[in-house]
Amino acid sequence: MPILRAAAAYFALVFAAGFVLGCVRVPLLMPRLGDRTAELLELPVMLAICFAIARARQRRTAGFSARRQLAIGMLAMQFLLAAECGLGALLQARSPREVLLAHDPVSGPLYYASLLVFALLPWWFARRAQCHRAARAARLHSLRSALRPPQ
Repeated sequence: MPILRAAAAYFALVFAAGFVLGCVRVPLLMPRLGDRTAELLELPVMLAICFAIARARQRRTAGFSARRQLAIGMLAMQFLLAAECGLGALLQARSPREVLLAHDPVSGPLYYASLLVFALLPWWFARRAQCHRAARAARLHSLRSALRPPQ
């Protein structure tokens, strides 16, 4: 249950940020710049937001293993895809297949690559934290060894 809760929180925060950015992109940027350019401009902003949210969420779930963090990311990505399909069906009367496959040939693959990054970020932060903890423990061990009097 904690994994489900963490995944739902990660999804909800990123989805809310994407919803806000979409409210800017669709009416303001798309008519002026076109779909592709507007989506490509939004992409790095969304990745930065995902990065910040994943980092903050990982700190809240620091006790979880990297494997559990990967499950959180993958589950959150499934929630995001389900929300995209649901909104596409509700707002645009499109099938899930149409929603998932009707992306721009340039920005579409980048969008799916960013989804993969979104899913892997919790795992990456967990692995990074594990490496930092291991390095800190090794430094502490070597410092204690150096301070210990010879026997």
